[in-house]
Amino acid sequence: MSDSSRNADAFGASDASGASDADPKRGGGRVTAAPRFPGGPSPDPAGSHHERRIRSFQPRRSRVTTSQGDALRRLWPAWGLDIDGLRTLDLAELFGDEQGPRPDMPVVLEIGFGMGEATAQMAAADPDTGILAVDVHTPGQGNLLGLAERNGLDNVRVANGDAIILLREMLPAECLDGLRVYFPDPWPKARHHKRRLIQPEFLTLAAPSLKPGALLHCATDWEPYAEQMLEVLTEHPDFENTRADGGYAPRPDFRPRTRFEGQGLDKGHVVHDLLFRRVAPTTATAQD
Repeated sequence: MSDSSRNADAFGASDASGASDADPKRGGGRVTAAPRFPGGPSPDPAGSHHERRIRSFQPRRSRVTTSQGDALRRLWPAWGLDIDGLRTLDLAELFGDEQGPRPDMPVVLEIGFGMGEATAQMAAADPDTGILAVDVHTPGQGNLLGLAERNGLDNVRVANGDAIILLREMLPAECLDGLRVYFPDPWPKARHHKRRLIQPEFLTLAAPSLKPGALLHCATDWEPYAEQMLEVLTEHPDFENTRADGGYAPRPDFRPRTRFEGQGLDKGHVVHDLLFRRVAPTTATAQD
């Protein structure tokens, strides 16, 4: 499946910088121009103050359309945020409206959303749930903001940057009602498996931000990755399978089928959904 999202692993350099690859006046060295979208997503929101590590993403660049750029310029100050790792988010404030913060709104984190069509559909179908959608693909960010505006969706916020930093540095404990990871990059070569997002370390990092009972929902069309996801999730003490048989789940009605997923199904790909719940931490774990 050529899902443009290959979603959860689309974190890295985006189009927002407007950087030129070479400056002939400086011997071909790389220089950085002014941001293309002042007040919009930063090309490197966390800067260099976070450690280097193996990442599950690779940089992508593609053209930002006029409508996407317009949405970024106009809507980012209200509905967008950079993952800078320098503050703790107040989700009630982040999803607030003209009446003020919304402390009772449940919030789901979606890591990787591609062009945002499925995210917008889920937001429209469940307007009382906030979706914090994370990606670095600038065209997708602009597209999702535009979809939210056109469809009157005030329950979508778009975050730009590395979801690992968001989970580790910026989210308070037990603030999320769900976590969605749809069609992450499978990194099919064996030497790249360490780059896959769904690993024990990621689950350990994500668990504290999830409320007890929160739903972790993964989906993939790559059979070996599905098998790894199922094994890793089953063995992790912070999560339990919602399926009594310990296997994959049918696609739930709330997850829309994307056009890329349909193309993959037409080619004979099998899509696996995995639905696990956050286990309530034990007293000893909570004290740690």
